[in-house]
Amino acid sequence: MSQTRVEIPYGSSTLIIESGKLAKQAGGAVTVTVGETVVLVTACMSAKPREGLDFFPLAVEYQEKTYAAGKFPGGFFKREGRPSEREILVSRLIDRPVRPLFPEGFYNDVQIVASVLSHDGQNDPDILSIIGASAALMISEIPYDGPIGAARICLIDGKLVANPTIAERATSTMDLVVVGWQDGVVMIEGEANEVPEAKVLEGLQLAVDTLKASMDIQVKLRKQIGKEKKKVELNQPSADFINKIRELAMPRLTEIYTSIADKTAREEAVSALSDLLTADMDAYAAFVKDGHPLTAGQVKAVFETMQYEIIRGNVFNKQLRADGRGLKDIRPISSEVKVLPRTHGSSLFTRGQTQALGVVTLGTKDDEQLVESLDSTTYKTFMLHYNFPSFSVGETKRMGSPGRREIGHGALAAKAIRAVVPSKEEFPYTIRVVSEILESNGSSSMATVCAGCLALMDAGVPIKNMVAGISVGLISDSTHQVLITDIIRLKDHFGDMDFKVAGSHEGVTAIQLDLKIKKLSMDIVRKTVEQAREARMIILDKMKATIAQPRTEMSPYAPRIVTVQIPQEKIGEVIG
Repeated sequence: MSQTRVEIPYGSSTLIIESGKLAKQAGGAVTVTVGETVVLVTACMSAKPREGLDFFPLAVEYQEKTYAAGKFPGGFFKREGRPSEREILVSRLIDRPVRPLFPEGFYNDVQIVASVLSHDGQNDPDILSIIGASAALMISEIPYDGPIGAARICLIDGKLVANPTIAERATSTMDLVVVGWQDGVVMIEGEANEVPEAKVLEGLQLAVDTLKASMDIQVKLRKQIGKEKKKVELNQPSADFINKIRELAMPRLTEIYTSIADKTAREEAVSALSDLLTADMDAYAAFVKDGHPLTAGQVKAVFETMQYEIIRGNVFNKQLRADGRGLKDIRPISSEVKVLPRTHGSSLFTRGQTQALGVVTLGTKDDEQLVESLDSTTYKTFMLHYNFPSFSVGETKRMGSPGRREIGHGALAAKAIRAVVPSKEEFPYTIRVVSEILESNGSSSMATVCAGCLALMDAGVPIKNMVAGISVGLISDSTHQVLITDIIRLKDHFGDMDFKVAGSHEGVTAIQLDLKIKKLSMDIVRKTVEQAREARMIILDKMKATIAQPRTEMSPYAPRIVTVQIPQEKIGEVIG
């Protein structure tokens, strides 16, 4: 393959995509360069699906090589080890927008690896990795309905700036990462310092306009060196098989979703029906596929589509959800503080069948977290950790270290609260918030925001404003697009969108969009942000009824830091 290069303006620099020099045995490989930051992104696909697989096994790995910045790895072994929290978060940034663009029923293993080879300390590799992942998929033989484009928009000195440098971002009051497909949005990840919704939407529109150039050059690159897309077998059931499951399941399934509102009882009834459908696999002998009998997994997959139909039908035709709520109704909320006697601050926030226990621990400078990255070494004085034990959903699973989901949810909640946490000068403590999810039926990350905020106030941390979060979902087809406030686990699973917005009465502090469909129009984005704002005001008022202001006295078990101002003329005596 001959070397190929395409480029576009990027912020105050130039973005260059090159292929044909490195990693030529990969299905697709590109280097993306801005300034002296270089990321190598590769995409590979297995020859055929693994036997019995009933989901798309996409693996995304983002790696920051310390040599990229001329540094040695920390620790005894002096080599890269387990992924850092940042590497996991950027891996998720790449995964979330590309996943909806693979064909339905495509079960071949696909692995995307983004490796930072050079870092100049000014140009962040995360946006380059997203663009690079899409470019590598575009020129590969892997079925992929791209390209996607990406842009970062920051609010600096009251002005929106596209793709700023790391130095320019230091004074930013809003940082949005937006990924688009065609003329719509496919992913949003951002934080802000209580920025009004109107300014956030203005930033999102600028991002959509800006990222189009990064899609255009991928199309240009594919025309020059793209491989022919491989024809793969899609694991899709026949129409006759779907009709057979419909005949067996629909009457009872309709009854379940009509008469049972409680999550646990409904899940038990659905599970019993699923077991009944797979108890006698001989009933499906007529639907042999390629000489192989159908599996229980294939039966259950079609059974899920039946649930999908019923849930959507109820929303479209009756404006009614599985738990009986209207489309904008928020589940019953209760909250309390000082629920644990010896902690420095605690709260319990319950919304429907989602419950988060928030706990705050205050420490000194010795408790700060050292964070080493390619561009800097910093100390963290505010931390938020999210735990999701299996008992919260009534399951039994091995207890281990936090997974990608827990790290991602914790990072989102930390963004939401960080904007209102006082500065080190105002409150010279190291702060750790832990959210223990005790029950989960959807949107536990937003419950974490609420519980964390209440626990901080209980601990006497003088936060600037109270913060809450809510998630809005979408149920859509070719003729309907219906927004749903406060989604539950069922809607998250069968819906098309999970759009989370957190903030105070003043404005937005965190925003995150994940889609299962290929894109969201800016019109729907605007409606969602407004619907989330309305719901957030209701939740904030309920939280305020529990504790209106941070406590003036800290827990007797918290450490005490006393600040003494020494007159300038006396400093010499103190030192002496």
